[in-house]
Amino acid sequence: MSTTVAGLLQVGTLVVILAAVYVPLGDHMARVYTGERDLGVERLLYRLARVDPRKQQSWVGYVLAVLGFSAVCFVVLYAIQRMQGALPLSDGKSGVSPAMAFNTAISFVTNTNWQSYSPEIVMTNLTQMAGLAVQNFVSAAVGMAVAVALVRGIVNRRATGEIGNFWVDLVRGVIRILLPLSIIVATLLLSQGVVQSWHSGFVWTTTDGAEVRSVIGPFASQEAIKELGTNGGGTLSANSAHPFSNPTPFSNLVEIFALLVIPVCLTRTYGTLVRDRRQGLTLLGVMAGIWTIMLTAVWIFESHPSGAASHAAGAMMEGKEVRFGIPGSALFAVSTTGTSTGAVNSAHDSFSAGGGGAVLWNMLLGEVAPGGVGSGLYGILVMAMITVFIGGLLVGRSPTFLGKRIGQPEMTTTALYVLVMPALVLAGTAISVILTATGEAQGNSGEPGTPGAIHGFSEVLYAYASAANNNGSAFGGLTVTDDWFQASLGVTMLLGRFVPIVLVLALAGLLARQRPRGPVDESAAESTGVTGTGPTGVAGPGRGRAVLEATSAEPVARPEALSALPTHGFLYGSLLMATIVLVAGLTFFPAMALGPIAEALL
Repeated sequence: MSTTVAGLLQVGTLVVILAAVYVPLGDHMARVYTGERDLGVERLLYRLARVDPRKQQSWVGYVLAVLGFSAVCFVVLYAIQRMQGALPLSDGKSGVSPAMAFNTAISFVTNTNWQSYSPEIVMTNLTQMAGLAVQNFVSAAVGMAVAVALVRGIVNRRATGEIGNFWVDLVRGVIRILLPLSIIVATLLLSQGVVQSWHSGFVWTTTDGAEVRSVIGPFASQEAIKELGTNGGGTLSANSAHPFSNPTPFSNLVEIFALLVIPVCLTRTYGTLVRDRRQGLTLLGVMAGIWTIMLTAVWIFESHPSGAASHAAGAMMEGKEVRFGIPGSALFAVSTTGTSTGAVNSAHDSFSAGGGGAVLWNMLLGEVAPGGVGSGLYGILVMAMITVFIGGLLVGRSPTFLGKRIGQPEMTTTALYVLVMPALVLAGTAISVILTATGEAQGNSGEPGTPGAIHGFSEVLYAYASAANNNGSAFGGLTVTDDWFQASLGVTMLLGRFVPIVLVLALAGLLARQRPRGPVDESAAESTGVTGTGPTGVAGPGRGRAVLEATSAEPVARPEALSALPTHGFLYGSLLMATIVLVAGLTFFPAMALGPIAEALL
């Protein structure tokens, strides 16, 4: 069987499995955030934390809860790293240095999982389990909670300004979604030989008589949540290219499925919650379109050798695992950079100029194809509102999105959201390339004007694009262990995560204070089967917990009656995709021209 046919079968199998779970998982997640009852363990957690699950929060209260929780997580994770040498299971490893602990704590709290260290050398198994793995769960749950809060703002019809309860959303996301899926994925990975052990390593003898120590640990459990939560931080330096973490083509397919499944199915959740599943299908179509184009581009670039060494070898296999080949590597690379995951099964720095530029561009699009857990959904919803505004200007009417007017306050908030990531990427790259000290960190750079120097610029651009988009992957030729990169990339990750979250929640609050305009659709409530109003007068779970206005039995505003531009269908989806590409192109084309494009043309 040819490599191309095998790759196409892999892609086809992945799409079929995603299609099979799309409806049940998407609807399950909708029920999680609208359910009437709490589980016993959830009630226990609320009592221990002294949280009132009945209390609704405004967007300000929700923001304060998100930031406060994340700040505590940062402090705890930083402390664990610094003290790991004195904690159990230390295996003789000392505490992590202050700069590295700072960078790593920010990285995992922000769902980035940028790793400026070799995990098997620096981190103990206890730090991996009690520190990093825990953050993989809760940081992903934070992203989902923010996305659901934005949907509440869109569908809130009582102008209360309330968008739910962060603590309920956080707990339910972890216990009812991430934990069960992680158990399933970890079991599949264990069946393929992925290591899961309490031991720290073993010594074995090579054929020439030398003794070598191999590191082992709780890899399967952490591999599962790192992909499902679109986190990406590996327990080994080789990440998902290491046979202890990803030994077979089937385990490779499982991991790609894991990093795509929640972001993809959240579009179904969105359609169910707004009681118009065409809305979710349109977003899914845009995500799938961008993902397909990027996969095709990377596959083509990597399948056509460039350079003397690649021509002699007959393929672009340097830096790629022969177990997966070019199709498996391209599929993983496009999926991981499109979901803010950052896990890798090949060295992105070894990709051709065109292939490496394509995965870099995939991040610069804002990672909305399909994006990270939660962040992909709220990111594309922000772009959808900008698209509605543009469409309204084209036809001369006030833009509305699912019955909510997109006016000056809403557009100011969305514009600021769009500007955050480019400002961080371009400012960080510009400052870094002009600093004399950072030139030595560009391992693949050469004399000015040479292809090596151009690639060195691409490495720096990729690093800040990865940090600002909370991705975590890297062009490995760049050394980022000095204080400048540790601090600047840490601040970039911090601002790249929480400034957009604050703006999204502010947008949710603005929308939640509006009443829908125009005629209503009396049949919408029956189209999804999600109904029920709690005694607080706000629809969703009884007593106002984790509420969503979309679950009210009241009729909802008919989008077609409110705007000349329906927010579903091929026409709107095409305009949305064009808006995403145009915004990224106008912002980043000059920087891309100085890096990957120039390198490809040499």
